[in-house]
Amino acid sequence: IKEGESSLIILVLKTLCWEIAQQALNGSLLYNYFICNVGAGEQDNWLRTTFIQRHPTATRVFVEMRFVVRDCNSFGADSLTCKETFNLHTSEADADIGTSFRKGQFRKVATIAPDEISGVGDMQINTETRVVDNLSRKGFYLAFQDIGACVAIYSVRVYYKTCPATVKSLAAFPETVAGGENQALREVAGACVENAVSEDQPRIYCTVDGEWVVPVGQCQCRPGYEPKNDSCQECKPGFFKTSVSNEACEHCPKNTEPSSSGALSCPCLQGFYRAPNDPLTAACSGLPSAPQNLAATTAQMAVGKLQLSWSPPADTGGRTDITYNVVCDRCEGSVCQPCGEKVRYDPSNTDLKEISVIISELEPHLNYTFTVEARNGVSQLILHCASQHSYSLITDPPKVTAMHLVESSPTSLSLSWSVSRWAKPSSTRYELMYRKKVITTYTVLVLEKNSVQIIDLSPSTVYLFKVQALSPEGNPGSYSMEQEFSTPAEGKSVILGAAVGGGVMLFIVVVVLLLRRRRKNSHTRQGPEDAYFSSPEQLKPLKTYVDPHTYEDPNTAVLKFASEIHPTHVSKQKVIGVGEFGEVYRGILKAPGRKEAAVAIKTLKPGYTEKQRQDFLSEASIMGQFCHQNIIRLEGVVTKFKHVMIVTEYMENGALDKYLRDHDGEMSSFQLVGMLRGIAAGMKYLSDMSYVHRDLAARNILVNSKLECKVSDFGLSRVLEDDPEGTYTTSGGKIPIRWTAPEAIAYRKFTSASDVWSFGIVMWEVMAFGERPYWDMSNHEVMKAINEAFRLPAPMDCPSAVYQLMLQCWLQDRSKRPRFQDIVSLLDKLLKSPDSLKAIADFDPRVSIRLPSTSGSDGSPFRSVSEWLESIKMSQYSENFSMAGIVSMEQVLQMKSEDIRNIGVRLPGHLKRIAYSILGLKDQTSTLSVFAV
Repeated sequence: IKEGESSLIILVLKTLCWEIAQQALNGSLLYNYFICNVGAGEQDNWLRTTFIQRHPTATRVFVEMRFVVRDCNSFGADSLTCKETFNLHTSEADADIGTSFRKGQFRKVATIAPDEISGVGDMQINTETRVVDNLSRKGFYLAFQDIGACVAIYSVRVYYKTCPATVKSLAAFPETVAGGENQALREVAGACVENAVSEDQPRIYCTVDGEWVVPVGQCQCRPGYEPKNDSCQECKPGFFKTSVSNEACEHCPKNTEPSSSGALSCPCLQGFYRAPNDPLTAACSGLPSAPQNLAATTAQMAVGKLQLSWSPPADTGGRTDITYNVVCDRCEGSVCQPCGEKVRYDPSNTDLKEISVIISELEPHLNYTFTVEARNGVSQLILHCASQHSYSLITDPPKVTAMHLVESSPTSLSLSWSVSRWAKPSSTRYELMYRKKVITTYTVLVLEKNSVQIIDLSPSTVYLFKVQALSPEGNPGSYSMEQEFSTPAEGKSVILGAAVGGGVMLFIVVVVLLLRRRRKNSHTRQGPEDAYFSSPEQLKPLKTYVDPHTYEDPNTAVLKFASEIHPTHVSKQKVIGVGEFGEVYRGILKAPGRKEAAVAIKTLKPGYTEKQRQDFLSEASIMGQFCHQNIIRLEGVVTKFKHVMIVTEYMENGALDKYLRDHDGEMSSFQLVGMLRGIAAGMKYLSDMSYVHRDLAARNILVNSKLECKVSDFGLSRVLEDDPEGTYTTSGGKIPIRWTAPEAIAYRKFTSASDVWSFGIVMWEVMAFGERPYWDMSNHEVMKAINEAFRLPAPMDCPSAVYQLMLQCWLQDRSKRPRFQDIVSLLDKLLKSPDSLKAIADFDPRVSIRLPSTSGSDGSPFRSVSEWLESIKMSQYSENFSMAGIVSMEQVLQMKSEDIRNIGVRLPGHLKRIAYSILGLKDQTSTLSVFAV
């Protein structure tokens, strides 16, 4: 059934060891299947449904279960094997196989854990929903496996989701069945509504949750129409719209005539105009009035200069593009003529946007008349006389001509200086600046006389001095040449002239110019990567990591580095994974005085030993020492109660490798490099703390809802899930071969340099959208290839600068590999210059996607198009090829990139993967340009 329909599928359940019963609950009679063999040792009991037929296009279905699970603690000490979870399995078939049943036919879907556990005498019914994905056959079975729980199942509802018929962005889309995991986004074509157009055919994607997302090729209303209620309607009278857009119709602007229905523009009223560059949406405007308050200022100007200023016109004509022209006339007696090129204007005398101009090169004893004209975008050449002003002269402030040393002692210097002959010393003040020769910090004194005694100086020290005169209004003249004067050694004094009188000092201003010193100090303290730090705390030296295993009592390390959380503050919601020590839940942390937060909860399975407990909590002792935005944050631990837990922040998008595979081809190189920059910043932090991760891989990087990447998994004690060859056992433990530096494999020398090697592998994983490093090579083949100088080739579309950094991380000599601070610095530079990511590294499809030239993995030719697509992980497009009539490999070899696009492969990453795969199958003489995308 579709989601939302009221009817339920009633399943006839085939039982192996399960029993059927009826139960009265709240006055209603319920039938259920139950089992409760908690004291009978290991259990493996199965309950299977009848055959469930699948909708032809529904590849993902949802299974909603209502059930009760009994609390194991209610059975006492005789139920050590009791479990509080059971497993959901599924098996596909093209026909009903009746009562035939084999465990091997079923694959596990999920471990089902209750939110509420029932005690003695009460019944807490749980409702859990799980997804069964990648369905392709005509039908399927569900099965429930009991492994030792006391559980009763009351109902099972199976449904699929659809995206309903809708109108999005003025495009109509039909009802569509939601896709599955291999087709997380199902593309659907639509059509624009009436009076709407689009350059490209509108498309939208139907998500696995039955929601429409990411509209492409947005439809827009035609000119004269506006969007309303998912349609395009005519503009009302008095409104208009000039272009194809989804903007609303606008009121006719000022100084225009009212429009009719569906108008594209509104005409100007008589006497008003639009400038040639004005859009049709602009108001019509008139001419400006004359400028106001024209005045000239000479008091602060040099000889032959004046500043002319004015106020804007009272009426600008309704425009903001006002400019001014200045016209100068020179009069001698009764004769006036244009000033011509003899007079200079700063910045100009035409097209001025400022309301002032400085005029120079004026001659003495002449009358000048200045006329200022205001203009706007619709002005004709009409002059507006504004005002006139007579010219007058004023001189510069006096100039300092010489500086003299009058007297010196080990701690003081007396100086005097001369000024130009026409200055009036009584009306002149001076600004003196001095500093030690070896530093850049000046001290500034403002004085009333042309002499000074400076005290509190250092003996045997060279000082630099310069001085300038100030006008009565405080305007400065030019500084004198900087001169050197020295204080003598202790016990010596020198008198070079008459004693300097004690002048009256107005005030002292100390100007601290520390920019150069700060830069110099920062260069000695920081590496190039520290440019991104913003807070003083981040510039402080980092503390050093303390190995919790050095504590005689490991519990002491936990108490020191991790906060204790009371179990009542933590509530578990869903099982999101299974680790070596127990199940991992998503949950909620409600600590007193803190905002409620989503968390991940790692649990320790019942029956643990003390050593397992200590190993489990050692990761918390490590995480608790770290505090960085790119390191997974420890919220706290539960250690003082029966159920031991580690609580961390919750990362919505899970592990990076799976996230990248789920979004293959959907992110740009810039976004991927941004994610790498976050990982590198976290590893720089760990390196600065002298911590070596030893297991850096994309599977151990978590991604939150903001696509921030955070380093996690600080144990290196678990076996890699679903990867029997993920580690190589040595006498010292297990090593993840594909991610580990050669010296760490050979000699167990783990350092920050070996983490850098691992980071290079992570870079390759990210740029290859979660591809497995070294593909299907065995661990021994990987080690042999590395020792023979083989390195992973550049992933498809990988920027050359990024691949070169990978190769630097994989240098055999670990001392030559870049440090994490160098990596952060380089990635920052790439992000600040996106053009640097446009150069793409060379790509060989026959190596980079590990495709045999003409055959499948066993050396035999591909038997079908479906087999070939499955080998390159593109099986979700099998139906596209089939519907297009491409059913043989000979037809595949004739395809070009345009053919691939036409059958419905639109994601750039998928398009390129299929195109490059075809290139790998073709003859060696095929050219890459045929498949350029």
